[in-house]
Amino acid sequence: MRKRLLFAAMTGLLVAGCGSSEAPTTQSAPSPGSAASETPSAKPSAPASSSAAKPDSAPSCPAVADMSTREKVAQLVVVGVESGAQATTQLVRDHQVGGLFIGGNATDLFTGGALKSVQDAADVPVSIAIDDEGGRVQRLDELVGDMPSAREMAASMTPQEVRQLALERGKEMAKRGVTVDYAPDLDLTDEPASEAIGDRSFSTDPATARRYAKAFGDGLQEAGIQPVIKHFPGHGNASGDSHVGDVTTPPLPELRKHDLKPFERVGEYGDVGVMVGHLTVPQLTDGQPASISPAAYRLLRQDYNFDGPVVTDDLGAMKAITDRHSLPDAVLLALKAGADKALWSSGGDVGPVLDRLEQAANSGELSAERINASLNRVLSSKDACG
Repeated sequence: MRKRLLFAAMTGLLVAGCGSSEAPTTQSAPSPGSAASETPSAKPSAPASSSAAKPDSAPSCPAVADMSTREKVAQLVVVGVESGAQATTQLVRDHQVGGLFIGGNATDLFTGGALKSVQDAADVPVSIAIDDEGGRVQRLDELVGDMPSAREMAASMTPQEVRQLALERGKEMAKRGVTVDYAPDLDLTDEPASEAIGDRSFSTDPATARRYAKAFGDGLQEAGIQPVIKHFPGHGNASGDSHVGDVTTPPLPELRKHDLKPFERVGEYGDVGVMVGHLTVPQLTDGQPASISPAAYRLLRQDYNFDGPVVTDDLGAMKAITDRHSLPDAVLLALKAGADKALWSSGGDVGPVLDRLEQAANSGELSAERINASLNRVLSSKDACG
């Protein structure tokens, strides 16, 4: 019944836009103007607490009232798949997850109307995400051709040319049923191209990176694809690679002066999501990765005034998280901290994760307020509120 009510209000939504992980594949890298033109740094972040601030600031969504607890928490996960249209359709039919992330070059899911079949199995439209940045991290290259890396774009193209490139790429995504792109990358670095961020960064200069990232995001949005800017609060000058272990950034005051600059005036990027990285930030996250730290989400919501959907980087294939927590616990910790969508690329059995979330919701460990705030944002981003 809910499916009929929601879909009646969403004609043509199935391949419309809504809004990292970069799981290692043969095509993917590890996932992970002038600065004077930027606005002054925001005020210091408030102390850490058990949940993100202003959880009721998301718009009210009538569809939430009709959902069971398990249906609610299922909307807050993004599950990785790499191939197999039939298996992916069954996953959605069985678990009614809110999002899928397609890693690798899963051409079978991008052809033959496969993603429409996936959507047909959903009571609520599914967000279909890829991480098509260009260079080492792209998913459609075998079907529509290669896209240059962010560093190469900034060196050889104008922002308008980048916007046009993203527009054409976004049209190819939308045509295949993709709705979200985990790009562009706002990290600032001039490190060697092959490093964790490397040539995935447009520039080490905040204003240049902002200008090119906005152009890329604008092109995607024009095509009906929701961009997700990443990796908050800034991976470019962090030590290490979160695929293989802990990663530590400079202290928060230094991030504010440089790495966080592209996230200022975040509303100017339009209808975007934000990805939070597995980044330990001195003077902010108390030794925890940002993706499971309430203080990091509060920084984004309060100091940088972001009110859209927030997704974690990959919780299932990156040792910065997996060395500390099981997948069900990591997903729960991220949602408790303030994430709206918990992402893992490794797929696997979704049931134990949903069991853990449902148990936590029923016991109050994961509050109804926290669930409903994220659920409102997630459904609104998919135009699924009726």
